[in-house]
Amino acid sequence: MTLTRLSLTWSNAIEVIKSPAQRRLQAEVDCLDDQIDLAKAALWIAQDEYPDLDPAASLQQLDAMADELCDRLPAEQYPLKVIQTINQYLFEELGFSGNQTDYYDPRNSFLNDVLERRTGIPLTLSMIYLALAERLDFPMVGVGMPGHFIIRPRVTDMEIYVDPFHQGEVLFKEDCERRLEQVYQRSVSLTPEMLPEVTPRQCLVRMLMNLKMIYLKKSYFGKALSSINALLVLMPGTPGELRDRGLVLYELERWQEARESLAQYLALAPEASDQAVIQQLLDYLEQAI
Repeated sequence: MTLTRLSLTWSNAIEVIKSPAQRRLQAEVDCLDDQIDLAKAALWIAQDEYPDLDPAASLQQLDAMADELCDRLPAEQYPLKVIQTINQYLFEELGFSGNQTDYYDPRNSFLNDVLERRTGIPLTLSMIYLALAERLDFPMVGVGMPGHFIIRPRVTDMEIYVDPFHQGEVLFKEDCERRLEQVYQRSVSLTPEMLPEVTPRQCLVRMLMNLKMIYLKKSYFGKALSSINALLVLMPGTPGELRDRGLVLYELERWQEARESLAQYLALAPEASDQAVIQQLLDYLEQAI
């Protein structure tokens, strides 16, 4: 029985041996969501892929970029003028852009790679934009538009959004409605629920979900396991990730660990729709070990 026959989704809940980078990630996110340093936490995730990565170097790069931007800000810092200044610097001068030719390249989800290659996916380009805005004392927040990721300034009485994947395009309510109409294929009246704020922790979960699914599609099970273990750091106790961890360990022929993860999954989700299939695999493992 293989992963292709046992569909994967989300999960998490077992005490696992963490890599050094995952231990650093855990220390970074062991706080309230609004206190998480999103860029630094994302770089700890990248360190699993690049063990020699020094997050300080990337953070200093962001600091230097923000210093350059600070000198360019207009005297009267109206939100649209600040956004225009960031856009011109980030996308016109530095050449950052959305990677539309190889969207599922894992490097698009590692912040150090995005800074170096100046291309990424909506989430990671938004993370860089958010990091710069924070350093400029211009608070912004991630927004989970269906099928896309954008950001918006925390400004009262002004409903505007920014799309870093499309060169920092400024979107108003009507623009968001048109995009959602394309997603839903019907007329849409925008509600706040359609554009929820995404916390730093949720941003990191999205990043790891992207990596996990890319690795699973390519059958890179060792890398997928690292992503799942990092998800367990962020979401301890989530049954779905625990199940997926067991299935990946099964593919890696780490039978005992697979059995433990799958058994804990069933203990946490005894009424799960895939209970019979997972139990069948567990029975096989218990005979094989």
